[in-house]
Amino acid sequence: MAHQLEVVTREDPPPIWAALRNQAERVAATEPGLASMLHAIILSHTDITSSLAYQIARKLGDQELRAMSLREICEEAYAADSTLIEAARADMLAVFERDAACKGYLQPFLFFKGYQALQTHRIAHHLWTQGRETMAYHLQSKMSELYQLDIHPAARIGSGVFIDHGTGIVIGETATVGDDVSLLHGVTLGGTGAQRGDRHPKIGKGVLIGAGAKVLGAIKIGDYAKIAAGSVVLKPVPSHCTAAGVPARLVNCSSCEEPARTMDHTLAELGDYVI
Repeated sequence: MAHQLEVVTREDPPPIWAALRNQAERVAATEPGLASMLHAIILSHTDITSSLAYQIARKLGDQELRAMSLREICEEAYAADSTLIEAARADMLAVFERDAACKGYLQPFLFFKGYQALQTHRIAHHLWTQGRETMAYHLQSKMSELYQLDIHPAARIGSGVFIDHGTGIVIGETATVGDDVSLLHGVTLGGTGAQRGDRHPKIGKGVLIGAGAKVLGAIKIGDYAKIAAGSVVLKPVPSHCTAAGVPARLVNCSSCEEPARTMDHTLAELGDYVI
């Protein structure tokens, strides 16, 4: 008989740690082959902080940086900055609410590389701000090798961010990503030349960026804007507007109120205004 995760209703999402443990207990009971893994990652821990530190270390630890040492680094970061765990919870809720294929919190915590890479970046960014740039670069490198996402440790990313699939995402050094943003696979937040200094995009709150979109240069994408899949954006996009095409042009102002939450990729024509 096939065993399936119980679907948790999105109308009233339960507390994350309690729900995560409950889901792990159900799967451990129905999939004995995974019980040891679930106990080590989740059920043996008393809170999400310890569990997430273990999960990151388990995935990224290697001969150069042993899992136990990396776990200590993560735990120290969480102890020094509680917003890292707050963001991790908000990110997991974002995945649950926005990914129609997600049946609960267990999937992103164990399997979704977009979520796991983002939590790794949060640790790397914390190390970067503490002057530990070499260790931050090491985590970036391991994250890129394992998850196929390349996020510079200096990049600033808000909370409640959903990275769907994640493969091929590139985020540059001076990029910023606001709260409640959704990014699909193949997105690049890059520069346009070899100049140093501020050279990457500033993504506002609640922005939706479709698969394969490229946003290049030190430009601002306004709050709740939408970038269509495959677009190349070289100039600013106003808040609540949609940009599409190569080069991108505005095709809808204003678009839906919260595109990153609804994951609404539809377009409405607005003439030939090239941005």
